[in-house]
Amino acid sequence: MSPTRQDAWSQDEDLLLAEVVLRHIREGGTQLQAFEEVGKQLSRTAAACGFRWNSYVRKQYKSGIELAKKQRKELKKQEVPNEEPYQIEPVIQEQVQTKAVNEGERITFSAVIHFLESLNKQAEGSSGIEEERKRSVEKIKELEKKTYYLAAENERLSKNLKAIEEDYRSLIEIMERARKMVVLQDEDRQQKVKFQMDKNGNLERVEK
Repeated sequence: MSPTRQDAWSQDEDLLLAEVVLRHIREGGTQLQAFEEVGKQLSRTAAACGFRWNSYVRKQYKSGIELAKKQRKELKKQEVPNEEPYQIEPVIQEQVQTKAVNEGERITFSAVIHFLESLNKQAEGSSGIEEERKRSVEKIKELEKKTYYLAAENERLSKNLKAIEEDYRSLIEIMERARKMVVLQDEDRQQKVKFQMDKNGNLERVEK
């Protein structure tokens, strides 16, 4: 048996390569960035990672790639542009002045304090929502990762099942041919045998 090549890829390395590439596809990154990231972790060149992906690993994750592309489209639809930071003081002044004008009142220090307190409450509420959103995103990523592995495993098992079915059909065909050969041989032997009556009136077997 030939010795294992030192640059041979292990199953864990293939899994890492697939995971990183699929993540970059899902998040809108490039495959080159994925190859460079994997290369750093495995002490391999980006070119070696790219060759391994295109020559072997990519074929094992066709369904995972399609899923990642679909999720990338969904993420783009859901993305909301980040609001640019704004100056607090002009906004406060404008809103307080508007309120004062509408109510026919003068801008007072207490009105400004009240407005700041309401802004602070809104900010606290937004912070809680942001933390919940981050947790949800992390959970989604973890579920997506499991989905990739399950999709790849399903694809592998489907190929194995197809191969088993083909082997089974081949075995049935071989058994059928063997059965026919046995039947033909039996018929041939029967045709070569005949019986004749001897002097005493008994039947005796005579080969043709």
